Parts: sequence; C-alpha cells; structure tokens
Amino acid sequence: MADSQPNAPQSLYAAREPVFPRKVYGKFRNLKWVIMAVTLGIYYLTPWIRWDRGPSLPDQAVLLDLAERRFFFFWIEIWPHEFYFVAGLLVMAGLGLFLFTSALGRVWCGYACPQTVWTDLFILVERWIEGDRNARLRLHRQKKWDVRKARLRVTKWITWALIAVATGGAWVFYFTDAPTLLVDLFTLDAHPIAYTTIAVLTGTTFFFGGFAREQICIYACPWPRIQAAMMDEDTLTVGYREWRGEPRKNSEAVKAGATQGDCIDCMACVNVCPVGIDIRDGQQLECITCALCIDACDDVMARIGKPRGLIDYMAFTDEERERAGQPPKPIWKHVFRPRTILYTALWSLVGLGLVFALFIRSDIDLTVAPVRNPTYVTLSDGEIRNIYEVRLRNMKHEPTRFKFSVKGDPTLFITLEGTPYTSVEVAPDEMKLQRVYVTAPPNSAPAQAESTDIRIWVEDTGSGTRDYKDTVFNGRGQ
Repeated sequence: MADSQPNAPQSLYAAREPVFPRKVYGKFRNLKWVIMAVTLGIYYLTPWIRWDRGPSLPDQAVLLDLAERRFFFFWIEIWPHEFYFVAGLLVMAGLGLFLFTSALGRVWCGYACPQTVWTDLFILVERWIEGDRNARLRLHRQKKWDVRKARLRVTKWITWALIAVATGGAWVFYFTDAPTLLVDLFTLDAHPIAYTTIAVLTGTTFFFGGFAREQICIYACPWPRIQAAMMDEDTLTVGYREWRGEPRKNSEAVKAGATQGDCIDCMACVNVCPVGIDIRDGQQLECITCALCIDACDDVMARIGKPRGLIDYMAFTDEERERAGQPPKPIWKHVFRPRTILYTALWSLVGLGLVFALFIRSDIDLTVAPVRNPTYVTLSDGEIRNIYEVRLRNMKHEPTRFKFSVKGDPTLFITLEGTPYTSVEVAPDEMKLQRVYVTAPPNSAPAQAESTDIRIWVEDTGSGTRDYKDTVFNGRGQ
C-alpha cells in the first residue's frame, strides 16, 4: 500500500508581483501632475512662509507651537481651549471626503492621497533612472547583478532616500521655527525628538513609496472597505463599456465568427495601471480611480480610428441606459443628487459655523472654580466669604488690565487677593491664576441662604470686552 502524505496547507498570502506602470499621456495624467506639484509644493514650502506678528510671537505663517500650546495659521491664532476649531476642520475634511467619494468614487485616492502622490513621485524618479516599463521589467528579471544594474539601483535608492529625508524634515518644520531648526539639525543641536521623527518618516516614506506602493492601498488602507457606503448606482467612477468592447480581438467568440468589439486587447489599460489591475474585469477594490487607463485607451482608440470612451468615467445607471440604446444622464445629474446635496449642505454649515465662531470669539478666556474646603469662611465681623480660583487668559498681544465684578445680589462685593483693587493686569499671551473673594454682609440674604446663584464678570478696561462665568455663593443655610 503506497504511503500517503497529507497535503501541505495552502498559503493565504500571495507574494507581491512588482508593478511597473508604463508612461502615459493625456488629460488625467496631466491633472495628476498638476495636483502632485501643488500638493508637494504646499507641503515642502509652507513652513518657510514668514508672517510678522510682532516681537513677542513667532513669525512663521503656519506653526503648531507645542511648547506654548498654540496653533498659528497666518492671521489666525488657535489656543488650547479652542480645539473645537481643529475638530470642526476635521469634520469638514471627513464630509468633504464623503462628498467627493459619493460623486466621483475614489477620486481622493487617485489624485491627492499622500500615498498616491509620493508613489507617483518615486515612480517618476524610477522611470528617469531605469527607463520606461519594458526597461524596468528587464532590469527586474535580470538575476545577475552587474555594474550597470548596481549603478542604476543605487542611484535610484539614493534619490528616493533624499526625497524621504526631505519629507521627514519638512514635517518637523511645522512644529518649530523652520530656519532655526534647520541650523540646529546641521549643527547637531536639535532635540533628539526631531531626529527621531525625521528618521521614522524617512523610513516609512522610503518603504511605502518605493517598495510597498499599491500594497498600502490594497491591504493597509481602510478606505476601500468603507467607500462602498459612500457610493451608489449614480456615482461616477472609472469603468469599461463591455457592451461596446466585447468580444475582444482574437477571442474564441471572434474566431467562431462573432463581430469583434472595439477592444483590441492591447493591454494598454493594464500596463499603465499603478495597482496592476485590469479594469475590464469590472469594479475592483484595488482600483484607486486614477483614470490613467482612460488616457491609455483613448490614445489607442484614436490611433485605430474608433470613438474614445471605451474606458471612461460612468455610473451604473449609465451602463443600463447605454445597453438599452439610450444616451447617458448629464454629468450634473450624477453630481447633484440628494446624497451629494446633503453632504454639501452639512459641509457648508460646519464651515459657516467655524467662521461665525472665529469672528465672535473673545480675547478673554475665563474659568471660575470655587474653593470647596471650606465652602465658606465666617469673618470676625460676621461676614460670609467665598473663595474662587479664577484662571484668566489674555489672548491679546499687549498687557491688558481686567476689572472684576459680581452680579446676583446687590449686597455682594468682590475683592482680589494680593491687591486692594478690583482689577488686575495680565501679560500678553499669558494666563494668570487669581484668587477672588466674594463677601456677603452678616445679615444679608446670601449670607443666610444655603446657596445663591451669582455671575462673576471680567471686563477689558481698554476695549470694553466682557466675559462671565456663572457659579454659586454658599451661605450659612447649608
């Protein structure tokens, strides 16, 4: 009886097949070049834009100042207690992503995602050094390393590394004064965190853009799994007009006598795809909607005298209409529909709310915390005193005097610890912790009651700006 060996377990992981996209020309490729140049320009150059805010503040236009816990964006200054502005911007970014996805599919992934932008840049460098697709394929399949292959690979890797270092370096410049940090980095005087951050971002950029590439989009990014909830049958996305292209040239159906469709099976759409898929197989999770396959197919159709648009932006509803011989819907009907209008309205409301909040915000930040141990103090003359810790932040860029007052009962009066006055000066861009005493006469209603609702007011004596906080005055009744 022959020995039987158990079958070896099947691997659940498919080894990566490197993708070498061919160079392509067309309107979508040109659009990607423009977006890449703009986004990279903004990222690398923004920390170097200067903005004069006076002698006591940084002159960097965009700065996330962690030491002072403030965010500067040109003329806007965001303090820690105003984090709702940052939260609002994140909500707007999410709604914007939902809006574009519902209207145009994964257009963010195909044009503006950092992974896409840096991968495009790395592929461009690779093409400059090693040649177009066929040359890179030959070099990849060449098993023996000779001087030429080593020279090309080392040159490419060094160039990638320089881009990666610039990427990590640009990021840390957003957190401190860029010119000062640049000098400190080269003189080895920068903080170790700066070097660590640059090293981590350099490594991830080099690996993600140079080697992982489409693997990040397919396996690491969650968005392909989420996008289906944002799309419907009217979403415009890249698709193949199967009813026009099939059967393809040299297919069994054509050999059997069927009329050939417009697709000549030239593989141009596959060869230019940065994720290595065949759009003719239908909608796929891997597709990032970059539309390079449209440029490649349109070029082939023009050369063989066929109408463009075999691969095009289309919706599922258009497919049904075109199969039935009807014209597709106008683009505006796909873009402007209830879902996209709802996202646009929500996005606009959040934006208008942030603008409104920005214009009405006060230059005073005030918090009032009653001292609970003890809840009140009885003075020698029978007066009842409550103590409050007031944190007063001056958000102006000049010293400001603030006057305190109390409302709630006409018999109450207010004094400040350490001064005979009811006002105090706070330095520019500083917070002052001030103890405040609110006192009630012995036989007054607040002194006899368990508690009395009061309001502590603070007024900028120069501009008249006012702010208040509601609190409680505790009396003997408790």
